[in-house]
Amino acid sequence: MTLNPSPPSTEPAPVLGAAHLQRLDAVLADTDRLLAGNYPGDAGTRQPVHTVYIPADRCVPALPSGWGRDGLAAVEAQGSLGQGGRGGLPGLAELAGLDAGLAAAVVPLVEAKLRTEPIEDLRLDFEDGYGIRPDAEEDSHAVLAAAAVADAVAAGTAPPFIGIRFKCFEAATRARGVRTLDLFLAGLLAAGKLPDGLVLTLPKVSTVEQVEAMVYICGQLEEAHGLEPGRLRFEVQVETPQLILAANGTVPAAQLIHRGRGRVSALHYGTYDYSDSVQIAAQYQSMEHPAADYAKAVMQVAAAGTGVRLSDGSTNILPLGTPGEIRSAWQLHARLVRRSLERGFYQGWDLHPAQLPTRFLATYAFYREGFDAAARRLDTYVRKQVGTVLDEPATARALARFVHRGLLCGALTEAEIEQGTGLTGVELAALAHPQTAVSPIKEKVR
Repeated sequence: MTLNPSPPSTEPAPVLGAAHLQRLDAVLADTDRLLAGNYPGDAGTRQPVHTVYIPADRCVPALPSGWGRDGLAAVEAQGSLGQGGRGGLPGLAELAGLDAGLAAAVVPLVEAKLRTEPIEDLRLDFEDGYGIRPDAEEDSHAVLAAAAVADAVAAGTAPPFIGIRFKCFEAATRARGVRTLDLFLAGLLAAGKLPDGLVLTLPKVSTVEQVEAMVYICGQLEEAHGLEPGRLRFEVQVETPQLILAANGTVPAAQLIHRGRGRVSALHYGTYDYSDSVQIAAQYQSMEHPAADYAKAVMQVAAAGTGVRLSDGSTNILPLGTPGEIRSAWQLHARLVRRSLERGFYQGWDLHPAQLPTRFLATYAFYREGFDAAARRLDTYVRKQVGTVLDEPATARALARFVHRGLLCGALTEAEIEQGTGLTGVELAALAHPQTAVSPIKEKVR
């Protein structure tokens, strides 16, 4: 049956006018300010795929390149890893579950990465990895760490992101943590300006008030050194259950982002401190324990739309020991990296040079494996064609973000992205992050 409605005898007239809209604007003014100020979305800038932690007193400018060489050497030392006697990175790729075609595309990229930029984010640790030492010794190491970072930046050997993790703001270590931070920043500024990729890590946060205390310290340091207000930002380590659920039933992980006054840059999950706090037996402490997944799901919802990045934790099962233990550890690490990526955690911690090959193999494989399907759907969306999947703008943004992350981490090239999607790098970024970019893509999707 075909419906042929008769045209109305008179044109319909709206009954809601300017006065009603003004009333809505007044009622929703606070909501508008909240959404604009507190939920700006992801900036679309580069996020490192991992963070490497080392004791602060072991930092030297050549450390990143040394880790890259050591990671490659660890793979070569194992000899045959795959079927047919394949060794090296091709054998490790097979051990990690990559098929032949994917491995052929990924292995050269990973080898180049390990030779040129094996560490993306380096944290000099004054906390658990450093321990409690005499004040004079830690003072000395704080100054030396600043000099090592300044030298590495000047020499061009520093990773894109670098900084320190100082001791937490609990009563026993608060003064020591603040002093180390103070000395480190003073040393950096004495050598020149702060590195663009400077990252500060506040560990073992239990309450929002500890974050507010860090906000205060940052403001005082900026004022004392003549820095631009807001220059100092920090990441928060989620290592205590009190940050997931407070005594009053609230979620401090969500509150601290908004009470951090724009200074909180990331939430990092701390696998072993958190697992211990909720009394998981040592042999079952893992990034994939249900308790870990619950905490990370809360973090993910808390950070959604805020622009605050997320990082998964680490595995302490290192590729060391017998050949069988080494192979098992590599398979575990590659699987956990992939698992995190699939769950929307695009960064994690690495604790040993031999974890770098599986970090980059799993990461690059994740993006390259999903690229062809994402590219086809983006191309269909941009050209307004009908495909097998009807993608809405939100899905198109997700596809574009996926491809854009692959580009930023080095898994994909701009040339192959443009060939596959019809989008330049600038256009892809605008589609992925429309709230932070002047979009050149609008004409293409009309």
